[in-house]
Amino acid sequence: MRLRSALAAALGAGVLIITTPTSASAATGQFRYDYLTVEGYEASGFLNNPPSGQCLNLPGVDDDNPQPAHSPKNRTDAWATVFTNTNCEGDSFPLRPYTGGASERLKVRSVVFN
Repeated sequence: MRLRSALAAALGAGVLIITTPTSASAATGQFRYDYLTVEGYEASGFLNNPPSGQCLNLPGVDDDNPQPAHSPKNRTDAWATVFTNTNCEGDSFPLRPYTGGASERLKVRSVVFN
């Protein structure tokens, strides 16, 4: 009887461990920025629910585009650190969660969410 109870308890604990949700490693929300395309058109870029802890080069303003992005707005639930160069290099600037933003004077090419 004890063996059956111990086995049932171990099985129940294993099921709980497997089904317990883990914290997602993504920022929830949207990161926005504006940029000038290679063709000279104004455009807006978005990152929806971006991954955390990983450097992201902003689409549209990589090394092929001589113009960096500007006016970043962090509408995610995580801190965003923007960088002046690709691959999270160069000068950086933190943007707080939900309301963090900067003017068009801040030129950026990459971001990481913490």
